[in-house]
Formats: sequence, C-alpha cells, structure tokens
Amino acid sequence: MGGQVKQAVVASYRQPYADPQVGSYDKAKLRVTLDATHAAGMYGLYSAVRHDADSWSGAAGVADVRTERPIRAGMEHRVGSVTKTFTATAVLKLVEQGRVQLDAPIGNYLPETVPGARGQQITVRMLLNHTSGIADYIVYVFPSLRSLSPRSLDGGRFDTLRPAQLAAWGLAGPPTNSPGASWSYSNTNYVILGLLLEKVTGIKAETFIDRNVIKPAGLKHTYFPRTPYVEGAHSRQYESLYGYADPPREYSVYNMSWAGTAGALVSTMDDLNRFYRALLTGRLIGTGALTEMLRTVPVRDPSGTTVLNYGLGLYALDLPCGRFWGHDGVVFGAGTQALSSPDGRRQVALGFNRTKYQKLNGQGVPVPHAIDNALGAHIAQALCGGRSTFAVPDRPPILPLPLRFLGSR
Repeated sequence: MGGQVKQAVVASYRQPYADPQVGSYDKAKLRVTLDATHAAGMYGLYSAVRHDADSWSGAAGVADVRTERPIRAGMEHRVGSVTKTFTATAVLKLVEQGRVQLDAPIGNYLPETVPGARGQQITVRMLLNHTSGIADYIVYVFPSLRSLSPRSLDGGRFDTLRPAQLAAWGLAGPPTNSPGASWSYSNTNYVILGLLLEKVTGIKAETFIDRNVIKPAGLKHTYFPRTPYVEGAHSRQYESLYGYADPPREYSVYNMSWAGTAGALVSTMDDLNRFYRALLTGRLIGTGALTEMLRTVPVRDPSGTTVLNYGLGLYALDLPCGRFWGHDGVVFGAGTQALSSPDGRRQVALGFNRTKYQKLNGQGVPVPHAIDNALGAHIAQALCGGRSTFAVPDRPPILPLPLRFLGSR
C-alpha cells in the first residue's frame, strides 16, 4: 500500500481533537506509575511503550507472591481477548482473497453450526463486531461463575473442549439482541469465526493464524499454547473474582481450549506493539480490508454513554490526546491492554497478574479500584506524554481494560 494512501486511511479515523504535537513520554513518570499500580495492590505488571523508534519497557512487583520472585519485562503472558484482533485479521485475509464475504450469512459457510433462519440473518461482519446477538458460552463452561464461585474454574483446568461444543452452548443461550440491532460482547462469535477459518482453509484455525498473521508480523513469542503450560519465562496468574476468591487463586496452568480463537494466545508486550503497528500501517492487510476493520459500532455503558467504538476485532478508545486502536483481554489471573495511535507511532501494551480485584456494585458492574486509577495514569503518560492531563470536555477519564466495565466478561 502506498504511503500517501496509507496516511489517508489512518487520517480518516483520527478524532478532531487529536493532538499531533503531543509530547513524548517521561520515562521517570512511566516508572512512577508502574510502581504506583503495584503499591495499589497489583502483584506484578509489565509494560512496553513505543514512540516512533524510541522504546521503553519496565516492570514492577512480583511474578510469584509466595517466593517473591520479581516480575520482568519481556515475560510471556496470556493475552486473552487481544486474540480477537489476530482472528479478525485472519478472516479479513480471506475476505481480501475473495474466499469470504463480510456481509454474507454465516449459514452459507457453516450451515451445520448456525442452521436455519438464524444462520441466514447473522453475517460474518456481525460476528466480527459483536452485533450477532449470540450469547456468550462462558457461563456454560464455568457454571459456578453464575454464583461468583471459583468451583468450576478449579475443576475444569485440564478439560479439553471442542470449538463446536463451545459454539453450540452459546447458540443455545438466549439471544442478547436481534442480529445487527446492537452490540453485545460474546466469545462465541470468535469461536464460530475460528470454525469459519477451518471450513474455508481446510486447516486448523490456529495454524492458519500462525502462518498468515503471526509470522508475517515478525512475532517471535506469540503462539497458541499446545499444553496447559506457558512455554517461556512467565508470571503466575492470580484470580480475585471480585473478592469471592479470597485469598486470590492461582491459575497459571490451564488448558486454554475453553478460549481458543477467542482468547487463548500467549504473547509478550513487545510482540503486541509490533503486531498492532504492522496491522495499522497496512503490512498485514490492504487498504480496503483495513478500512472495513476500522468501521465501528458504538459501545455504550449501562447509562447509555458511548464508552468506545468497536470495529472488526479491535476497538477505538478516545483518550485526551486522540483516538487509539487496540483491544484488552482478561483470562483467569491475567489482564492485558494494548493501544496504538492510528499511524502506529504511539503505542503501549501492558500486562498484569491479578484480575477482578474490583468489587461489584448493585448492578453487578465492577467499581473502579485504585489499581485502575494507577493503570490509567500509566496509559496516559505512555500515549499522551506531556499532554496526559489535557482536558477534553464531556470525555470520561481514562479507564483501562474498558470491556470489563460493560458486563462483557
């Protein structure tokens, strides 16, 4: 893709208040905000920041609360739903090749998975942008989560689950909305997209993603785990379950077949920055596919406020210094946030090893914790630098991992 065309594509997705003169990050402040997050109660976290060719990485806290082994930047990490951007990129590769049509019914490709009228009403695009109305399968895999008990998390850590079964559970659940009517986050959408990849290509979805997305992006530490173990140096993972797992339970060893193409990837923060830069600058998919990927639907909180805008496997988050693209991810004990400016020049990817540390309000929505405030300050410094306190009228404060606060996990 030519440089002028590429710049035109990304420019069209900038917010009017985006500040091209934003200052560079302050490394000392990045260190302070990491340490503040640890002091607020996060066991351990690591971050990778890039501004053009300048990069910084850091870590704070421990990778193991029992031994107090220090956490290190560069550790491998379960990135959860950040996987969805990789899966969406793979699907858009097939769209570019003319093998899949975005607005074709999914029933045209997978009539045995999504049969009948529903299969003709739900399109590939609706799966990618979470407007299909298909329920999430998570509470069927882990039924004790309905009562905020970790019991089924403990009992299912070595279970192998087939994608077809996960899809069937989600499809059997009550629809969240009519197809295309509104946004409702569902892991089932991305498991079905994995089945689509397999049906069209004739190979495992994970293999196709590795060959056509991970390797072309030049990623060295990103993979779908073949066993319940993370292969490289990594932190232990601790799940608090909103205070219902006290003390927090450790889930470092887990068969991730329950997440599959919706959330099973392992990566590093450096690799995530490299991936999003390659994607947004047109090195993985072309102009037309990228334009479709960045076409969004609004995502609103319970009060009706638009919190972010969701595209095809990634979202746009408006910060005080402009619009940033990426995704967040949460699996049991591991959280991830990755954000990049539209031109890939300003980036942050951070991971941490304690999840659901917040309390829930009367509506079952997490209440922001001091950890969230510190993480938000780190993200602001990483992306907005000297303008991190720049006020934007009617904009909410920076909230890390926003999908957690929408009843979508």
